[in-house]
Amino acid sequence: MSRPTPVVALYPGSFDPITRGHEDIARRGLRVADRIIVAVAHTSTHQKSGLFEVDERVALIRSVFEDEPRVEVLSFTGLLVDLARDQGAHLVIRGLRAVSDFEYELQMAQMNHELNPDLETLFLVPEVNNSFISSSLVRQVAALGGDVSTFVSSQVVDGLTEKLRG
Repeated sequence: MSRPTPVVALYPGSFDPITRGHEDIARRGLRVADRIIVAVAHTSTHQKSGLFEVDERVALIRSVFEDEPRVEVLSFTGLLVDLARDQGAHLVIRGLRAVSDFEYELQMAQMNHELNPDLETLFLVPEVNNSFISSSLVRQVAALGGDVSTFVSSQVVDGLTEKLRG
């Protein structure tokens, strides 16, 4: 059975910075989607203190996925359901690192589905070696001079080094 139209998925988040866990989820998401749009939110649904500006995050993510033409990167404001309609996406991909992530993600998925019944959410768990990595931990370790090269790509290590020096 063939699909009549390409499956476009959104992978939304703050990605401050993008980690190997995020990369893992996006690349594995390509197993079910023909195209993934990594959507960097201008406003977060969680209270977070950011390090990188949104345009810097977009540039870092583009460099991380420069080898994968099926991954696009953009920033957005407003509702995810509106972005989905604008981009022709009917799938949202979200990563779950721990059970503690599930309650919040479930609420978001249900709200998005209420706002747009054609929008489905697919939860993926990261590979075990990436399951504990979070952007906030990476930022903390990097700010304290720790080596984060196993948690993020080399482009992100370079970006962190430059940002924290400045």
